[in-house]
Amino acid sequence: MECQIINKIRNIAAFTAMVAITGLLTGCYIDNEEDLYPQTGGCDTANVTYTLSIAPLMADKCNSCHGGNSPEAGLKTDNYNDLKTLAGDGRLQGTVNHLSGYSPMPKNKPKLSDCNLAKIKTWIDNGALNN
Repeated sequence: MECQIINKIRNIAAFTAMVAITGLLTGCYIDNEEDLYPQTGGCDTANVTYTLSIAPLMADKCNSCHGGNSPEAGLKTDNYNDLKTLAGDGRLQGTVNHLSGYSPMPKNKPKLSDCNLAKIKTWIDNGALNN
């Protein structure tokens, strides 16, 4: 009887270890947007606007932490006026490009794609207009 109990415990332990190892090996990976969805025509920075390019990018990558009534670090990216302030003083460029002296954003995630970084730069270089 004691042998049966020990065997059951060993089987349960082995099964649990296999499940844990399988979860570790298959559960975590990082997708690179540019690899998953390559753009056939390259990165279009000719028609970058706040409404069609920047606001949706912020909604997708930033606003979950930097939006609403209690934004992380008190920095809001979910509206034009606050984002223009971040663009104007260099914080937006510094954080998204992971430059020294800035907190790299998105936090604990890979840097934005080169195309998204180019769109942000283009928008800022063109005056960070509310268009």
